[in-house]
Amino acid sequence: MSEAQNHAEVLNQALPYIQEFRGQTFVVKYGGSAMRDHRLMEGVIRNVLLLHLVGIRSILVHGGGPEIDTWLQKLGIKKKTLHGLRVTDEETMDVVEMALAGRANKALVAEVQKAGGQAIGLSGRDADLLEAEAVSVELGRVGNVTKVNANVLTVATAAGFIPVVCSVATDADKRPLNVNADSAAAAIAAAVGASKLILLTDTNGVLEDKDNPDSTISNLSAVEAREMLVSGKADRGMIPKLEGALHALDQGVGSVHLINGGLPNSLLIEVFTHAGVGTMMTKA
Repeated sequence: MSEAQNHAEVLNQALPYIQEFRGQTFVVKYGGSAMRDHRLMEGVIRNVLLLHLVGIRSILVHGGGPEIDTWLQKLGIKKKTLHGLRVTDEETMDVVEMALAGRANKALVAEVQKAGGQAIGLSGRDADLLEAEAVSVELGRVGNVTKVNANVLTVATAAGFIPVVCSVATDADKRPLNVNADSAAAAIAAAVGASKLILLTDTNGVLEDKDNPDSTISNLSAVEAREMLVSGKADRGMIPKLEGALHALDQGVGSVHLINGGLPNSLLIEVFTHAGVGTMMTKA
């Protein structure tokens, strides 16, 4: 098959999906190696912008662990973890907010606009977009999202903007909390009535065998995902992603997709082709 024929075949597959999804909202959680590699970043942003151009309202949610770690090191602040989670004391919280709401967020906004789109960079603290409560005293300024001000996002997307949201929330006293970006994206997807939540990871989706990168599960039900969590089959990095996905599905999001953000055009292939490229989770 020639390259032109191959492109035509891809387009033929994509057109029905484009027609189906036009006017719907997708939430894309951006992270992993795709956030550390500028070339991959450009590819992901172009994919998100294409969704926007074909009439899909897109919201980009991000964390930024490597950016936080870089600034902690520069400032001589020791990184502390507990059960795999970042302990966020007051000093660390200052760095988290600076790294996420400042450098990481504005870099992504710039990439969207460089590619020809219009983006609005938001912290979860803006207009109380993400309200949260602290998880525990031991973890400090780490929170779980309890409420999303969806109006901020729906107004922005209706006006043709791509919201770029960093995972910093506000508590009842209007102080910042560091929240998991997967959980934040899931809460946002549920609040805006998104048809899809897409989580970019460093693996090829959910793996049947966590030690075998080629054991991707193409389709996963909510029941099967819960079994993986209970049995311990899901590894530590996948746990918050599955928990967030289950929350989104329980709240009415149509499907959750876990894909490798390091693969070229993985977002478009997952959404606009029959086979996809990662794991699609549905409630049933």
